[in-house]
Amino acid sequence: MTTSVPSTRRDVNDVHMFQAPDSLPQNLQKVLVDLIELHLQSKQAHWNLVGTNFRDLHLQLDSIVDTARRASDTIAERMRALWVVPDGRSDTVAATTTVPAITPGELNTTETVDTITDRIYAVVDTMRTVHDDVGAADPSTADLLHAIIDALEKQAWMLKSENRKA
Repeated sequence: MTTSVPSTRRDVNDVHMFQAPDSLPQNLQKVLVDLIELHLQSKQAHWNLVGTNFRDLHLQLDSIVDTARRASDTIAERMRALWVVPDGRSDTVAATTTVPAITPGELNTTETVDTITDRIYAVVDTMRTVHDDVGAADPSTADLLHAIIDALEKQAWMLKSENRKA
Protein backbone atom coordinates (compact mmCIF):
# COMPACT_ATOMS: atom_id res chain seq x y z
CA MET A 1 0.00 0.00 0.00
CA THR A 2 1.30 3.43 -0.83
CA THR A 3 0.12 6.72 0.49
CA SER A 4 0.08 9.92 -1.41
CA VAL A 5 1.66 13.00 0.03
CA PRO A 6 -0.48 16.11 -0.33
CA SER A 7 1.12 18.65 -2.61
CA THR A 8 2.34 21.91 -1.20
CA ARG A 9 -0.24 24.37 0.00
CA ARG A 10 0.08 27.74 -1.65
CA ASP A 11 -1.35 30.95 -0.32
CA VAL A 12 -2.49 33.03 -3.28
CA ASN A 13 -1.53 36.20 -1.38
CA ASP A 14 2.07 35.12 -0.88
CA VAL A 15 3.82 35.32 -4.23
CA HIS A 16 7.23 34.93 -2.56
CA MET A 17 6.53 31.43 -1.23
CA PHE A 18 8.75 28.69 -2.68
CA GLN A 19 6.79 26.52 -5.09
CA ALA A 20 7.99 22.97 -4.47
CA PRO A 21 7.39 20.47 -7.28
CA ASP A 22 5.29 17.42 -6.29
CA SER A 23 8.40 15.21 -6.42
CA LEU A 24 9.99 17.04 -3.48
CA PRO A 25 7.39 16.17 -0.82
CA GLN A 26 7.14 12.62 -2.16
CA ASN A 27 10.91 12.16 -1.87
CA LEU A 28 11.02 13.70 1.59
CA GLN A 29 8.20 11.39 2.72
CA LYS A 30 10.32 8.39 1.62
CA VAL A 31 13.22 9.66 3.70
CA LEU A 32 10.98 10.41 6.67
CA VAL A 33 9.46 6.93 6.95
CA ASP A 34 12.86 5.27 6.65
CA LEU A 35 14.32 7.49 9.39
CA ILE A 36 11.37 6.73 11.67
CA GLU A 37 11.80 3.00 11.00
CA LEU A 38 15.53 3.24 11.78
CA HIS A 39 14.72 4.97 15.05
CA LEU A 40 12.19 2.29 16.00
CA GLN A 41 14.37 -0.67 15.01
CA SER A 42 17.39 0.73 16.81
CA LYS A 43 15.31 1.15 19.96
CA GLN A 44 13.95 -2.39 19.58
CA ALA A 45 17.52 -3.68 19.37
CA HIS A 46 18.52 -1.51 22.35
CA TRP A 47 15.82 -3.08 24.51
CA ASN A 48 16.48 -6.69 23.49
CA LEU A 49 20.26 -6.79 23.23
CA VAL A 50 22.22 -9.59 24.93
CA GLY A 51 25.82 -10.78 24.82
CA THR A 52 29.40 -9.61 24.86
CA ASN A 53 29.95 -5.85 25.05
CA PHE A 54 26.28 -5.37 25.95
CA ARG A 55 26.62 -2.12 27.86
CA ASP A 56 28.69 -0.22 25.29
CA LEU A 57 26.49 -1.37 22.41
CA HIS A 58 23.33 -0.63 24.42
CA LEU A 59 24.53 2.97 24.84
CA GLN A 60 25.70 3.23 21.23
CA LEU A 61 22.26 2.19 20.00
CA ASP A 62 20.77 5.07 21.98
CA SER A 63 23.08 7.41 20.07
CA ILE A 64 21.80 5.99 16.78
CA VAL A 65 18.21 6.36 18.00
CA ASP A 66 18.89 10.02 18.84
CA THR A 67 20.49 10.66 15.43
CA ALA A 68 17.58 9.06 13.56
CA ARG A 69 14.98 10.84 15.71
CA ARG A 70 16.60 14.26 15.22
CA ALA A 71 16.95 13.61 11.49
CA SER A 72 13.29 12.59 11.13
CA ASP A 73 12.28 15.75 12.97
CA THR A 74 14.48 17.83 10.67
CA ILE A 75 12.89 16.30 7.57
CA ALA A 76 9.33 16.59 8.92
CA GLU A 77 9.86 20.22 9.90
CA ARG A 78 11.36 20.97 6.48
CA MET A 79 8.26 19.44 4.92
CA ARG A 80 6.09 21.74 7.05
CA ALA A 81 8.21 24.74 6.03
CA LEU A 82 7.37 23.78 2.44
CA TRP A 83 3.65 23.58 3.36
CA VAL A 84 3.59 19.78 3.10
CA VAL A 85 1.98 17.50 5.67
CA PRO A 86 4.43 14.77 6.76
CA ASP A 87 2.94 11.36 7.53
CA GLY A 88 4.77 9.57 10.32
CA ARG A 89 1.88 7.38 11.47
CA SER A 90 2.89 3.82 12.31
CA ASP A 91 0.69 2.28 9.61
CA THR A 92 2.21 4.58 6.98
CA VAL A 93 5.74 3.81 8.14
CA ALA A 94 5.09 0.05 8.14
CA ALA A 95 3.48 0.15 4.68
CA THR A 96 6.05 2.35 2.94
CA THR A 97 9.48 1.94 4.52
CA THR A 98 12.27 0.37 2.48
CA VAL A 99 14.12 -0.70 5.63
CA PRO A 100 14.01 -4.50 6.14
CA ALA A 101 12.15 -5.69 9.24
CA ILE A 102 14.08 -6.61 12.37
CA THR A 103 13.61 -10.02 13.96
CA PRO A 104 11.64 -10.22 17.21
CA GLY A 105 13.07 -11.48 20.49
CA GLU A 106 16.48 -11.19 22.06
CA LEU A 107 19.26 -10.04 19.76
CA ASN A 108 22.90 -11.12 20.00
CA THR A 109 25.33 -8.20 20.13
CA THR A 110 27.44 -9.34 17.17
CA GLU A 111 24.41 -9.90 14.91
CA THR A 112 22.85 -6.64 16.09
CA VAL A 113 25.92 -4.69 14.96
CA ASP A 114 25.53 -6.10 11.45
CA THR A 115 21.74 -5.74 11.42
CA ILE A 116 21.62 -2.12 12.53
CA THR A 117 24.55 -1.17 10.30
CA ASP A 118 22.64 -2.64 7.35
CA ARG A 119 19.55 -0.66 8.40
CA ILE A 120 21.55 2.57 8.57
CA TYR A 121 22.91 1.96 5.08
CA ALA A 122 19.39 1.18 3.81
CA VAL A 123 18.26 4.62 4.99
CA VAL A 124 21.33 6.26 3.46
CA ASP A 125 20.58 4.44 0.18
CA THR A 126 17.08 5.93 0.17
CA MET A 127 18.53 9.37 0.75
CA ARG A 128 21.11 8.95 -2.00
CA THR A 129 18.42 7.66 -4.39
CA VAL A 130 16.27 10.79 -3.97
CA HIS A 131 19.18 13.21 -3.53
CA ASP A 132 19.57 14.39 -7.12
CA ASP A 133 15.84 15.05 -7.53
CA VAL A 134 15.74 16.85 -4.19
CA GLY A 135 18.81 18.90 -5.11
CA ALA A 136 17.31 19.91 -8.45
CA ALA A 137 14.06 20.96 -6.76
CA ASP A 138 15.56 22.66 -3.70
CA PRO A 139 19.31 22.88 -2.94
CA SER A 140 18.54 23.99 0.64
CA THR A 141 16.75 20.73 1.33
CA ALA A 142 19.59 18.80 -0.33
CA ASP A 143 21.93 20.41 2.20
CA LEU A 144 19.84 18.86 4.99
CA LEU A 145 20.20 15.46 3.33
CA HIS A 146 23.98 15.95 3.18
CA ALA A 147 24.18 16.58 6.92
CA ILE A 148 21.98 13.59 7.75
CA ILE A 149 23.92 11.26 5.45
CA ASP A 150 27.15 12.40 7.11
CA ALA A 151 25.76 11.76 10.60
CA LEU A 152 24.34 8.34 9.70
CA GLU A 153 27.48 7.16 7.91
CA LYS A 154 29.53 8.16 10.94
CA GLN A 155 27.19 6.12 13.15
CA ALA A 156 27.49 3.15 10.76
CA TRP A 157 31.29 3.35 10.76
CA MET A 158 31.45 3.48 14.55
CA LEU A 159 28.97 0.63 14.93
CA LYS A 160 30.47 -1.62 12.25
CA SER A 161 33.91 -1.21 13.87
CA GLU A 162 32.62 -3.30 16.82
CA ASN A 163 32.84 -6.46 14.68
CA ARG A 164 35.73 -5.49 12.40
CA LYS A 165 39.03 -7.29 12.63
CA ALA A 166 42.28 -5.47 11.79
